[in-house]
Amino acid sequence: MTDIKNNVLLRNGFCNFFGIALLFIAFGANAGNHIAKRDTVLRRNPGVITRQGPYRPSRTLKHDLIHTRLDVEFDWLRQHVHGTAIISMKPHFYPQNTIELDAKGFEIKSITQLSDPGNFGSATLKELSEKSSKKLDFSYDKRKLIIKLTKEYTARDTIVVKIDYVAKPNELPRESQNENPNEKGLYFINPDGMDEGKPKQIWTQGETEGSSCWFPTVDAPNVKFTQDIYVTVDSTYKTLSNGLLISQEPDNSGLRTDHWKQSLPAAPYLTMIAVGDFAVAKDMMPNGLELSYYVEPKYGGDAHAIFGRTPEMMAFFSNIFGIEYPWEKYAQIAVRDFVAGAMENTTATVHEEGVQTDARSILDGNSDAVIAHELAHHWFGDYVTAEEWGQLPLNESFANYSEYLWSEYYIGKNEADWQNLQELKTYLAEAETKQVPMIRYFYKDRENMFDSHSYAKGGRILHMLRKYVGDDAFFKSLQTYLKAHALGTAEISDLREAFEKVTGEDLNWFFDQWFFRPGHPLLKIKQEYSTATNKVLLKITQTQDTLASTVYRLPLKIDVWSGGKKNRYSVLVDKANQTLEFPSAKKPDLVIFDAESQLLGSVEQEKDRAELVYQYNHSDQFVQKYEALAQLEGKLQDSTARNVLIKAMTDPFWKLRQMAISNFAEYDGDSFAAIEKIIQSRARTDRHPQVRAEAIITLASFGDNNNDPVFREALSDSSYQVVSVALDKYLVNQPADAKDVAAQFEDSPDDAVVASVGNYYAGLAEPDRYEWFLEKMKRMKPTEKYNFLQVFGKYLIKSKQDVQRKSIPVLEGMARNNPSYFVRFGAYQALGLLTDIQGVPAIRKDIRAKETEPKLKEMYTQFGEL
Repeated sequence: MTDIKNNVLLRNGFCNFFGIALLFIAFGANAGNHIAKRDTVLRRNPGVITRQGPYRPSRTLKHDLIHTRLDVEFDWLRQHVHGTAIISMKPHFYPQNTIELDAKGFEIKSITQLSDPGNFGSATLKELSEKSSKKLDFSYDKRKLIIKLTKEYTARDTIVVKIDYVAKPNELPRESQNENPNEKGLYFINPDGMDEGKPKQIWTQGETEGSSCWFPTVDAPNVKFTQDIYVTVDSTYKTLSNGLLISQEPDNSGLRTDHWKQSLPAAPYLTMIAVGDFAVAKDMMPNGLELSYYVEPKYGGDAHAIFGRTPEMMAFFSNIFGIEYPWEKYAQIAVRDFVAGAMENTTATVHEEGVQTDARSILDGNSDAVIAHELAHHWFGDYVTAEEWGQLPLNESFANYSEYLWSEYYIGKNEADWQNLQELKTYLAEAETKQVPMIRYFYKDRENMFDSHSYAKGGRILHMLRKYVGDDAFFKSLQTYLKAHALGTAEISDLREAFEKVTGEDLNWFFDQWFFRPGHPLLKIKQEYSTATNKVLLKITQTQDTLASTVYRLPLKIDVWSGGKKNRYSVLVDKANQTLEFPSAKKPDLVIFDAESQLLGSVEQEKDRAELVYQYNHSDQFVQKYEALAQLEGKLQDSTARNVLIKAMTDPFWKLRQMAISNFAEYDGDSFAAIEKIIQSRARTDRHPQVRAEAIITLASFGDNNNDPVFREALSDSSYQVVSVALDKYLVNQPADAKDVAAQFEDSPDDAVVASVGNYYAGLAEPDRYEWFLEKMKRMKPTEKYNFLQVFGKYLIKSKQDVQRKSIPVLEGMARNNPSYFVRFGAYQALGLLTDIQGVPAIRKDIRAKETEPKLKEMYTQFGEL
């Protein structure tokens, strides 16, 4: 699973709002999915690690599920599921005279045991009802269903039970106040059709234990079964589920029953259905495997632009993982109000609606990262599944790192390393307040596992492991792991053993320090040169709390540059205080610690201006060039540093060009005219939209430069991002044609462009624009709606009280009821601008008190609101 990706956020010019938006989205990720839920499992005190929460073993298996058949239809008005589940199973080892199933909030109609049902996956319910059956007694507490069998069965026996039930996902019992009421397993979207502009849909989200909210099962990741699902819907709707579509049978009442069959076993949390009005585009792999893309009808023509790199991704992952994609099909579907960024249901990934965009928007950034993440799960997570949620990094770390692998292959190493650096920063930001082991046997809530440790840190650990053993051994080890546990489950020791089998090396030290210890290395490097011995001395101190974590063993590379020549050394840092020596005929021009930029941790190494300049000019590693430019920031008064930044404005890699250009914001020093000319050229001709946009922002910072013709020219740029930034900069000066230009763009299909127009309208604060703001917000996707709420807030601040008062019930409704928690927070923020109006502080207090989303409650606490 991954959380909402932020590529669309970066298209907008309102960067001051994005910091908060991205902060909130990070609290959902995971990571992506998978985007995540978090709590502190281990709290660090000096020298002490205190466990929080009980020991969490994998589920004890009393029975092995073999096959599940589901027949479901829907009561849209009541938001109920009418279902029949037929489940076959065997006692796992010990004889059993009862069956225990997870079934949350059901109304159980009847339970019978079927004898000799034959192929019950393809038989009709009528045919099955005619089979010999026995009514069974049961007990049920709205969470656990205990079925009493008529005798004791052994592991040699197959038991088949038929359960008729009604699932009521909106009426689930909650064991504690900490349970998230938004986790329902199955969701009805706009069920009465009253929400104008929103389609009617049904979709499911099973991770972690949501599947048992809509069908009875053993809802644990160490359980696997095959399945047949019969979905009865209005014949105008399309359906999607796991496996292949076997048949579609209409009846005389306008309904249709679709039969989906998955013949390979998978865990319950990966079972899915989706219902709605979708356009479907398809691709075909050379081996005949079908790929399909379900989107809302208006995006039907863009489906291949959004998902069209999936066939090449599938071929790439099949090749590097050493196992061809193992499932029967692969579908991807975008749904409204999804509660996670995306979810890797076996053969059928669900994406949140933000993945849908037009082909022009994709110029500013595609969704390949999340698409690659969810596809990679079909090996790591679906094919081989972590046996317990505390082992989640076996799923999420690989999916996270697969984003890097795909980017490295498809775009290039610089792009992958830039993404790698962002993921590292994401983990380090979380580590400021949370440091826990990667593999957790003690925790309060399984949802705590979905954090930047399992995602971002895990991906970086795999990167280090790859660098340590080498590419051939790394990918051979993955193949060994996948083959050994195919269609089964695994724990972290299984991964270690696969690497040890391939490399012949004991890797306990690596897995112990990275997967079982909290924290990361903090290294302080002091560099000296001895003229007496002609040696470079690196004095290395590990400054992390070594009692709470460990003294790390760090094999890495060090580059020593002297006389224009680079010498690379392989070293092992494994002491709290350690000195390394390297020969050098003279004081070196540069020493680079961790020359492959692969270390997960923080390194403090002072470098003077000359060393930083040398590092940018000579390094071939993105991270090293990036760090050099970052440390030269603010040194434009120095001609040498300035010349490096001028050179970097034409660097081959876009991120370095963007970074260099941003350094010249508000610059008015030497060579200004020449520098301005370079930036104007970047704004007009750079091949990357983020560089063009950065150039426009920088040009706008040059004093009375708002009349630069570049802004007007950029309004016809191919990139929405560039247009939105240029529009904002052009309109802020209120030129004579401002109203005409704003009117030209106010109905743009891109929400960032609309937000730029809104920013202009907010400054005018015209009362008759109030309805315009509401109408634009109504159709926006959640992320863009959050950003637009900030613009709407600016409009309200400048408006008269009658307009402000009109907005209060609108904002209150959004703050209480919007499906997206960060949209709720955006509305809550906007209300905070109106606290001078009587009653608003009380409304905000009541909103906080009644909020049930753990992520948002935590954020209220972080901001001192609770």
